[in-house]
Amino acid sequence: MTDHHTYGTSSHTADELVRIVSDCLELDFAEHESDYLGIHYVAKGPDERIEVQPNQIPGDEDEDDLYAPEHPTIQALVMTTTAAPDPTLRARLSSIEGLTHLKHESL
Repeated sequence: MTDHHTYGTSSHTADELVRIVSDCLELDFAEHESDYLGIHYVAKGPDERIEVQPNQIPGDEDEDDLYAPEHPTIQALVMTTTAAPDPTLRARLSSIEGLTHLKHESL
């Protein structure tokens, strides 16, 4: 089983959020750039992957799209993928001021 969670904030930019999450979880994030996602940040552990990215992603014809269009006011996202549910990770992310849990999926 894989456990996915998405969090969002309208209080912080992706750059600010990556520093906050890095401090909270004591993880090092690597900056990545892609045509689809733009600049985003990834931290990987043995059983987890955590991404921080802006909600606005590069779109066609210089118009940005939203990664999470159902949340247009969200400025930045944190997405977690773990091998199994991780209540400690969820509690630590929920302690970040302005960060809201948006979505959960287990596959």
